[in-house]
Order: sequence, then structure tokens, then C-alpha cells
Amino acid sequence: MSNEELQQWIERISLSSFGVPFRHKASFNSRLTTTGGRYFTKSHNIEINPQQLAINGHEETEKIIKHELCHYHLHLAKRGYMHRDADFKSLLAQVGGSRYCQTLPGAKARKPQPYRYKLVCTACDMEYPRKRRADPARYRCGKCSGKLKLITLEAGKESAT
Repeated sequence: MSNEELQQWIERISLSSFGVPFRHKASFNSRLTTTGGRYFTKSHNIEINPQQLAINGHEETEKIIKHELCHYHLHLAKRGYMHRDADFKSLLAQVGGSRYCQTLPGAKARKPQPYRYKLVCTACDMEYPRKRRADPARYRCGKCSGKLKLITLEAGKESAT
């Protein structure tokens, strides 16, 4: 399928499922590996992973297109277009889009990151493990509202920062 055929397909789905035309650019992006598609909030363009079409077929790809069109139409209507928004979830269920795309064969699973830091409360010794460095001055203890200090965790060792 070419980019022009994809453009026409998305325009048809937009009119039939949403009743509103798709007026921006749609294209395939073969560099997408862990996602079925994406919507760009600045340009309002949509990209679709061509491997999803090749491996999972037209039906699954149409669900991915509906997912991206939900982002598109809600964003242009200035309503909640993010995954966590109720507007997005209800429109997605209404049009029959997929919440998640099918995993492609050969896709690498993400390796879980180890905890490299922890925030420790100076008042009650409550510990908050962190994978990324955090500025302790920006946070307070959730248990007692005490001040926090950052500790760097090294392989088996601790060092205060």
C-alpha cells in the first residue's frame, strides 16, 4: 500500500466513523518499531507503522488508525485527547479503536531499569526508590511532610549526595 492509498483510507475512516474529514497528511513510517502509529500535535499529521499492516492485516491497522484519529479529532476540538482523558477513552470505545496495538514478532522487550537513587525523609526515615535523579528540594515526604535527602545507590553501596 502506498502513502496515497493510506491517505485515502484514513480520509474514508474519518468520514465514516467520526463524521468529520481528515484534512492533514498521513504516511507510513518504517522506523516505528514499538508502536502502531502516532499523531503529531503540532502538524496534525499521522504516521502508521507499515509492519502492522503487513503482519496483522487491515482489520488491526484500521483499529490503529481509529486510535490515531481519536487523538486528531479531540485535539482539534480542544477536548481531552491524551490516553488518560475520559473524552479519549469514550470516543475510542465508541468508534471501535484499539487501546494498544499487537506486539510485532521480533520486537525487543524493554529491560527494566534498576533503582539508582532513593529519597530518604530526614524526619521519619521513609524511603522512596527512584530510577532517575531527583532534586530533593522540590519534594516533601508523603508521610510526615519532612525534608528529603538524595542517596545514590551504587552496586551494593549507598552514598549520600
